[in-house]
Amino acid sequence: MLKVQTGQIVEFYSNSCLVLANGNNFKCKIQGRINLVVGDFVEIEPLVGADYFEALVKKRLDRSSVLYKSKENVKKPIASNISHIGILVTKSPKTSLEFIDKWIAISINASIEPFIIFNKIDALEENAFSKEQSIYKNIGIKTFEISAKLLTNLNCLEKFLAKKTTIFVGNSGSGKSTLTSAMTGKEILSRDLSNNQGVHTTSVSTLYNTGEMQLIDSPGVRDINLDHLTPNKIIFGFSEIYRFSSKCEFPNCNHINDRGCAVIEAVKNGEIEESRYNNFIVLSQRK
Repeated sequence: MLKVQTGQIVEFYSNSCLVLANGNNFKCKIQGRINLVVGDFVEIEPLVGADYFEALVKKRLDRSSVLYKSKENVKKPIASNISHIGILVTKSPKTSLEFIDKWIAISINASIEPFIIFNKIDALEENAFSKEQSIYKNIGIKTFEISAKLLTNLNCLEKFLAKKTTIFVGNSGSGKSTLTSAMTGKEILSRDLSNNQGVHTTSVSTLYNTGEMQLIDSPGVRDINLDHLTPNKIIFGFSEIYRFSSKCEFPNCNHINDRGCAVIEAVKNGEIEESRYNNFIVLSQRK
């Protein structure tokens, strides 16, 4: 029997996966009904007599973080062991502040650090994102301004992503595939643009090892919602609101019209950004 090896899933299909172990890519079958996603660390057993690197996944190791997709309150993991989520924001197509706040809430509840990437600055006037930068820098969210198309400021982003495992999220047209291509050196097209003629597409969940950084590209991040998060969890994604909520007169304050609400008072005093408060209420009630 060949020695069991430890590796990481770098591509995941419906009933098989590609595992990188000791510098080799193993095409793996999955033993039993192990719940696996791209990014998982696993134990594999190479198959005896195989013509090339083939193995069987025997065990999944503990995850440091898990990103879930939910539908009708059913959670489905789509990627694991992610340290950072990069939220792509553009003026055209316009990214709503609700989209940003939703992903901040998802990230924090998954024990993943969110940061914001303002993309397509080549088509904008200087300081076009100043308002958005001010909102999120004030709550401790790191931001970058780039042009993925022209490779502007990508060196700063690369330095930040060193020794991290990151997944990019963004609306259609935000430049997610363009940025991933620029960072990995792989030609990656969105599903809408793919002609299925040999280029990398986002139809398969893939982890790219690029220099010192890891990037995960997954179709599963499309249309993620907050079904699996209760309002008591969503508020953790709004740290400033959570902080003031402890000062409310009533412990079960709805932060809308209850007497003695410290959150509403903080909004009136400008200590909480109004857009953040509004999005918290919208996302908390969208169940």
